[in-house]
Amino acid sequence: MRRVLITGTAGFIGFHLAKLLLAEGFRVHGYDGMTDYYDVNLKRRRHAMLLQHPGFQATEGMLEDEEKLWNVAKRFQPDAIVHLAAQAGVRYSLENPRAYIDSNVVGTLNVMEAARKLGVGHLLMASTSSVYGANEDMPFTEVEKADTQLTIYAASKKANESMGHSYAHLWNIPTTMFRFFTVYGPWGRPDMALFKFTKGILEGTPIDIYNNGEMWRDFTYVTDLVRGICGLIDAVPGEPETAVEGDSLSPAAPFRIVNIGNSDKVRLLDFIDAIEAELGRKAIRNYMPMQIGDVPATWADASLLQRLTGYRPETPFREGVARFVDWYRGYYDV
Repeated sequence: MRRVLITGTAGFIGFHLAKLLLAEGFRVHGYDGMTDYYDVNLKRRRHAMLLQHPGFQATEGMLEDEEKLWNVAKRFQPDAIVHLAAQAGVRYSLENPRAYIDSNVVGTLNVMEAARKLGVGHLLMASTSSVYGANEDMPFTEVEKADTQLTIYAASKKANESMGHSYAHLWNIPTTMFRFFTVYGPWGRPDMALFKFTKGILEGTPIDIYNNGEMWRDFTYVTDLVRGICGLIDAVPGEPETAVEGDSLSPAAPFRIVNIGNSDKVRLLDFIDAIEAELGRKAIRNYMPMQIGDVPATWADASLLQRLTGYRPETPFREGVARFVDWYRGYYDV
């Protein structure tokens, strides 16, 4: 039974990934700080569900606690580490940038150190579509330059990519960074657009729509996302001659970057229309200018993911919205 250590298992994506891996027969140890960036009860509910499975164990601890993280990794002896825990949220990085350095840079260094000491077979770490920053050529591909980050959140994730490459080179640690594109779905974070829009529409309060709704996003359903991550566990980066077509595999290290997105940019106003249709109610729309640090569009080229795993996300956004609304109504009894 293969072992995977996942950081951030009480979080939105980590919870879904742990659930999938457990169903696939893996043993999983979760490491999560249970921070109060959003409702801790939601995080504890996620962990409680995972703890019902005999293949799951968890430790509560912060990424910055190097000794605790190392002791967990040393005892568990994982075959792979999937590092998802982070200080999330583009908006919050404008208010509290130091939290992103502490968690996303120092914390990630601690994860990489644990991987180095263990000689782990594959280190997989979360990045974000935000690293593409001010790039305008779309769909975004992994081999294009990404040097124009617009927020500290995005900069911290680009730093993780550079750190990951250096560790892969220095210590021969096979490392995959995956860039997420606007993930949504059941058990999502309350600070995310779908959650906030659904809540506002049901409560009859205005929802803020930035750039007057002229925004495009590559909405990626969470189950599709974690299937992609699961497939990448076995797509271990190797020597340069093992590269596939369009690969981002480094010529200097067993390291690659992979987009995980739905490969379909959706207009934000169409996304809101889908929420209204599922709820049977109209939103009170508060149109606003573009926020600082935001971008008008994101759109992934996920063909590398497909070449490496045989899989690519495909859930239509209206179907994903319907599943989220069904979960939200059940969870909050509304």
